[in-house]
Amino acid sequence: MARDKYHQVVKIALEKEGWTITDDPLKLELEEVRIQMDLGAERFIAAERENEKIAVEIKTFTGYSGISSFHTALGQYLNYEDILAHNEPKRILYLAIPEDSYLDFFQYRFVQRTITRFKLRIIVYNPITEVIVLWNSSN
Repeated sequence: MARDKYHQVVKIALEKEGWTITDDPLKLELEEVRIQMDLGAERFIAAERENEKIAVEIKTFTGYSGISSFHTALGQYLNYEDILAHNEPKRILYLAIPEDSYLDFFQYRFVQRTITRFKLRIIVYNPITEVIVLWNSSN
């Protein structure tokens, strides 16, 4: 599996926020389909006395066509969400994107409508400082 350019950056950023990386990659299977999401992570929530689990698909959006990259990411997100619903229904899926893409391409009205319609959860990361600058849950 080819790792995304900022795979390690997102991993470090999650760890800085108290997440423990449990899967790198997170491998799941449903019927005849096998997938590998970039990361699985969890953290202990003291108030609820249970673990919060997430899956993270990392994207850079540095290619020639932002819309083509977005289509691919959206398709993966929807497929991964379906497989998680069957295998690990308590694990929450996030799409991790760099801050510059979020401030530019992800502000387009079409992209914002799509995020809202499909209830995409987004983590915005800064690849230089290796921190998460925004958790966006459109649910």
